[in-house]
Amino acid sequence: MIVLDKVKPLPGPKNFFGLKNIRALGQKGILDAMHDFWKEYGDLFEVQVGPKKIVVAIHPEHVRHITMTNSKNYEKLESYDPVRKYIIGNGIVTSIGDLWKRQRRMMAPFYTPKGVQDYSDIMLRDTIDVAARWERLAKEAPDVEMFDEMAMITASIILKAVFSTESEDDILQIKEAVETMVSYSGTIQASVLKVPDWFPTKRNQTYWKARQITHDYINGILDERLAMDEADYPDDLLSKLITLEDPETGERMSRELLLDEALTNFFAGYETSARTMSYAWYALSTFPEVKAKLHEELDSVLGDEPPTLDTLKKLPYTLRVIKETLRLYSPAPAYAKDVVDDDVIDGYRIEKGTMVMLFPYLTHRHPDFWEDPLRFDPDRHSPEATKARHSQAYHPFGAGARICIGNHFSLLETHIILAILGKQFDPQLPADYKANFVMQGMLHITNGLPMKIVKR
Repeated sequence: MIVLDKVKPLPGPKNFFGLKNIRALGQKGILDAMHDFWKEYGDLFEVQVGPKKIVVAIHPEHVRHITMTNSKNYEKLESYDPVRKYIIGNGIVTSIGDLWKRQRRMMAPFYTPKGVQDYSDIMLRDTIDVAARWERLAKEAPDVEMFDEMAMITASIILKAVFSTESEDDILQIKEAVETMVSYSGTIQASVLKVPDWFPTKRNQTYWKARQITHDYINGILDERLAMDEADYPDDLLSKLITLEDPETGERMSRELLLDEALTNFFAGYETSARTMSYAWYALSTFPEVKAKLHEELDSVLGDEPPTLDTLKKLPYTLRVIKETLRLYSPAPAYAKDVVDDDVIDGYRIEKGTMVMLFPYLTHRHPDFWEDPLRFDPDRHSPEATKARHSQAYHPFGAGARICIGNHFSLLETHIILAILGKQFDPQLPADYKANFVMQGMLHITNGLPMKIVKR
């Protein structure tokens, strides 16, 4: 048992009820405020925000302790309630305990590096379709909103992979509805003073309408699927989830859990990949020497042919561009855990009931582990550099047993998209553009990402 009076209290900004902290977070934004606190108080500090205390952990050793060494003491409890309630229920991202172990055990085979290759044809086909549309956009020369462009690709891919959805109208409607749900949940998490979700504000009403659209769509597909003979099921992830049996009990997922996992797969399968690709185009337009090296690899390996699974293996720099994007512009800049029981990290007390926030966005900028950390350098992810670096200095998908189950899907998808579109096009930012990155649940650019599609 840990005796808390023999350990040090955490450093951090101390003020009455955290009122100055709330003001700093509001005025500077979460990213800049937490960066300033980090520079002043070090790699492990505590920030009070109203009645809540948040411990921020940045050093890779602290990440290892929380996600691996003593992971049983750090769970997804209260801090994940908004995501549970407003987006994905008890899907694999938010479930805990025996339910999470069961779901992970059952679903893991679908998400191995080999398992996700089953979806490569969809990824290739959909990206080639977008390339054809970009040919027209390059001739017409309008500015496009790059996040919308990438979200349409990744939403289309995941809806086809999960539900065999081919309707462009359905894809657009569900994409927009889920974006509304994600934005609403992020706002709830960031709000100190919360308006009840039943109160008829415009924001609440917009959320409940989006939720209804999404649930009605998935429930409709479930009804149709469950009424079919299993021999006639399409070969998609939903069919696999419906017929999946726990090897230990022989049980199948409940109807409610099927809905939650379907939502989880769509939410996790499109949002982060769309942001990753958007920020990759931003980085390439900002760092021309990296873009030149990417183009050199794509031209020499692909010639005039689209990539295949075999040729992707010959495009290591292309994948490193994706990994460096995930370092410098992590779509999930931070993720939370709740402390189950009293603990000590590096001599500091970590009290039961506290929320711990792990901050990849800052860990990935730690000068002890990343030389010139703000420079975009894909070669940081060469096998040699990766082996020499602390294993938890890079954790864009989380770490430990609860690392994102879809990480291989996302890396394959973004590798394919960048290879196909990067070979043919050179998206460019306006000359006077400067991105304003903020954290709103996920990493977000408040002034959009306008780009012009230029044919190479």
